[in-house]
Amino acid sequence: MSAAVDGCVQPTGPGLPGTESRALVVQKFGGSSLATPDHVRRVACRIAQDRAAGRRLVIVVSAMGDATDELLESLRVLNPRAPAREVDMLLATGEQVSIALLASALWALGCPAVSLTGWQAGVRTDRVHRKAQIAAMQPSRVLRELEAGRVVIVAGFQGLSPDGEITTLGRGGSDTTAVALAAALGADECEIYSDVDGVYTADPRVVRSARRISIISYDEMMEMAHLGAQVLQIRAVECALVNDVTIIARSTFTAGPGTRITEVGAVEDHSLARAVAHDRHVARLALCGVPDRPGVAHRLFAALAHQHINVDMIIQSQSRNGKNDIAFTVGSDELPHAEETARGVGRELGAEAVLAEDGYGKVSLIGAGMASNPGVAAGMFAALADAGVNIEMISTSEIKISCLLRREVVDTAVRAVHDAFNLGRESPLPGSTRAGGAVSAQGRG
Repeated sequence: MSAAVDGCVQPTGPGLPGTESRALVVQKFGGSSLATPDHVRRVACRIAQDRAAGRRLVIVVSAMGDATDELLESLRVLNPRAPAREVDMLLATGEQVSIALLASALWALGCPAVSLTGWQAGVRTDRVHRKAQIAAMQPSRVLRELEAGRVVIVAGFQGLSPDGEITTLGRGGSDTTAVALAAALGADECEIYSDVDGVYTADPRVVRSARRISIISYDEMMEMAHLGAQVLQIRAVECALVNDVTIIARSTFTAGPGTRITEVGAVEDHSLARAVAHDRHVARLALCGVPDRPGVAHRLFAALAHQHINVDMIIQSQSRNGKNDIAFTVGSDELPHAEETARGVGRELGAEAVLAEDGYGKVSLIGAGMASNPGVAAGMFAALADAGVNIEMISTSEIKISCLLRREVVDTAVRAVHDAFNLGRESPLPGSTRAGGAVSAQGRG
């Protein structure tokens, strides 16, 4: 039996008598989905309805709204160089607020629920603070709570190190928590809910003609996540690929099928280009005049890796007079740390100068069908040239082309590339449509 409260269906009793489906589903709700008490109640209503339909549910949540940013701002006022351990202790509280409120809202609807921190749910990580990686999942407590008929609410973004320390997984880490739990539990699906209704051919806030993609491969989604699309954290997609977990990205606020992220064999659309991603927060560094000898690049990038600094584009110039330049990009938030590390290495190597500059962005064209068609690069460069956009650096892989640009022209570049490849069309339309043989193809994350 069930009853309606405030438009919600609430199941009665722990065992959901009379229901047939026993699918186990992991659902993740982001900060925008839980921004206010009314938002939390709406999410609780959705969860109660799913449970009434017979689904066994594990819910992973982020901190409410901008809670994480607000905590970081308070910390900056008190100590902008606070130890990473203390930062994790602080940031982990955001998700703990969310799990307690959501579990309480579910009880108010007559839906049995229990809130668990990341460590109570068995999330075990390495020892790296602020960017920890999940080392193991021990979800025995989650399984016991499911057997008792409860909805399990898990704090995303956090875990426990081998030393018993609280760690956090970095921005978007709740996505990774959800996928890792889905893999460990053998869940039927992992649904990621946010304020957008799926993965788009470009950020709809930048390109009005952007189109929702119904299904996309793990590889394409990983490139999009790495290159700036914010629907999913890249590590979550990597985890899904390795463990064969199907992800569905949906909106909390509207009904719809969303976007299914799955194995490449299930993706029928092999367009030359699928989407345009962008990142407005990129910085460039360069070591100028370093000795041209073996081991120099290793010394630099090993030092950056030791500091857990992610490097993206890399260019090394041709040797001149026994010296060359090495330029690379990092996220804007990592620039101070990366610059300090690069200057230290530069002094050791005898570099003539170390240059560091923020104010860049990156625009990338992604598509699994690009590997066998050399005209894609020409088409992208022609579109940028026609829009008056200067390219600072270029990097490529089999399924993407990325261009470093000045930050102020990123939106112009995104629209130009999206239009040039007709990504807003409903069906693939390969073929040459530009002068000079450049290829136009059909294709925010």
